[in-house]
Amino acid sequence: GWGVTETGLLQTDDGGLTWHDRTPPGLTTIGYAATTFFLDASHAWLLLADPENVMLAGTLYRTADAGLAWDSHPVSFGGGQMAFLDDSNGWMMAQMGVAAGSNAVSIWQTSDGGATWVMNYINDPTFPGAEDSLPLGGLKQGLTAIDMQTAWIGGVTYAVGMVYLFRTTDAGHHWEPVRLSVPAGRGQDEFDTAGPLFVGPEDAFLPMHVHTVEGPQLDLYVSHDRGRSWSLQSGLPHGGSLDFVSPTDGIFWDGKEFYVTRDGGRTWDIVHPDVAFGENFAALDFVSPGTGWVLTNDVTGHHRLYKSMDGGASWVLLGEG
Repeated sequence: GWGVTETGLLQTDDGGLTWHDRTPPGLTTIGYAATTFFLDASHAWLLLADPENVMLAGTLYRTADAGLAWDSHPVSFGGGQMAFLDDSNGWMMAQMGVAAGSNAVSIWQTSDGGATWVMNYINDPTFPGAEDSLPLGGLKQGLTAIDMQTAWIGGVTYAVGMVYLFRTTDAGHHWEPVRLSVPAGRGQDEFDTAGPLFVGPEDAFLPMHVHTVEGPQLDLYVSHDRGRSWSLQSGLPHGGSLDFVSPTDGIFWDGKEFYVTRDGGRTWDIVHPDVAFGENFAALDFVSPGTGWVLTNDVTGHHRLYKSMDGGASWVLLGEG
């Protein structure tokens, strides 16, 4: 596993009991705003923006040996969302500015591990060649890619009844809206999503956060055809964090307790944790139906890392700082 702190990158090979400093040489400050992508135990990328030109320049660091050695390359973007398919092929949705409900981005691809990039799309009207198939309006929250042709971008518009989800099948040159069947009576609700979570070649889940007059909820959509079509599988109360580790096994945190599914989200069982995470809950990551981690962050910035081996019922504190 990997970890990010204000000052560096950490790596663990014993499930989080001990951590090794794997910060690229010469760096003393990274910060939680840095863009990272961790492909596996060996391959990682770290993007730091140029402080003089935050949107349009940065340095991309890359390792292929768990952080023992790094190479670096200048790039024409400073932050956003990265998605690598393997150690060579990757995508970048680069953030170019947010204002009044609009969000300009550019879409890039690499085939050499990040050494060089090609821009396939930009929707900032102040730049030559700007397009609008991925609208300027709406805040872009996530990028999901399954190959070098097909990807999704999810987000939010804060307009009632509007789902913000777009898909490309030509490497990001053009985008089309994804049509979802919204349940009756949801016309006055607000929807936001970071995009789909793939758990196999054909199987994916789409968490949709819904803001209703009664309070937040999470609707779960499912696809079994590589994201070509989606159907509503279930609804979960209070919103929260969701993770799936297979087409059948998933876990959801609603702010007080965990919900666990073993049938792809059709039914859910409540699991009461022996730690009251409460409002300090910050992140959830499971790698199997039984094994997962929770990161907490209190109002003072104090972090704690917990591990469960029984699907979220009991938790062991691994460390804090």
